[in-house]
Amino acid sequence: MQARSLIISVFGDAILLRGGRVWLGALVQLLEPLELSERLIRTSVFRLVKEDWLSTETVGRRADYALTAVGRQRAEEAARHIYASHAPQWDRRWRLILTIGELDAKERERVRSALFWQGFGLLGADTFVHPSADLTQAFDALVAEGLGDVVARLMPLLAAEGNSALAASGADLVRRAWSLESLDQAYAEFVATYSPIMADLRRDRLAEVAPQDAFLLRTLLIHDYRRLLLRDPELPEVLLGRDWSGHMARLLCRDLYRRLLTPSEAHLDAHLTWADGSTPAASTLLAKRFPQDDPLDRIAL
Repeated sequence: MQARSLIISVFGDAILLRGGRVWLGALVQLLEPLELSERLIRTSVFRLVKEDWLSTETVGRRADYALTAVGRQRAEEAARHIYASHAPQWDRRWRLILTIGELDAKERERVRSALFWQGFGLLGADTFVHPSADLTQAFDALVAEGLGDVVARLMPLLAAEGNSALAASGADLVRRAWSLESLDQAYAEFVATYSPIMADLRRDRLAEVAPQDAFLLRTLLIHDYRRLLLRDPELPEVLLGRDWSGHMARLLCRDLYRRLLTPSEAHLDAHLTWADGSTPAASTLLAKRFPQDDPLDRIAL
């Protein structure tokens, strides 16, 4: 488990809705039970500052670390995927981004990485594809990533399924642009890992979970699920089939998260502080995560 990646998960899940900032000492206290040393946490946070995820805000002899504008955008984009009830409905049109100008190797890799974060697949060397992305938001995100000078060499297009520009059915295009076999297996392993915990909680053992343990379990749950979603283009159900393991993984993550939310928030109320000693309250947006009127409620574990 990489400390840097875990810290990103904690910022996106717990810190984003509490002002997007935390005193470094409080972050160390929150993560030390996961056997992450203070030195490793500090080193990882400094790396995130250099990568423009976080910025430093000094308060006396202490320091808060806060999400930058880019870091907040990344966290909010990830949150929209993690806590949504279902994948977007498909209008049977593909969103394409074509490279129409010369990009050097470094620019090409930066574009590929930025669009990968947004779930785009790659067709050949010069065409990125997605079934439901908002192309305006996709280009805005590229600008926010510092790729404004590259945007002029990219062209957004909409193409209907079966259009000659794609020359493939939906299923064929999915196989070309994304490799989903390993992802399906990874989702199945996620379900196998967390299902026994869910079974215990369903046997009325929630009272036995201490606030700290609830927070740690919630952190690992979202961390593991977020890492899967980073590889997942969240294709429409019609392109995946009913046996796609990602459906069950989303439902399991949602149910377990709901059950851990109250005790884990109690732990954050007690231990997540800013450098000035204040404790930020959680945003009301927390209640909108994994909405109750979820279409996945029709599926039984």
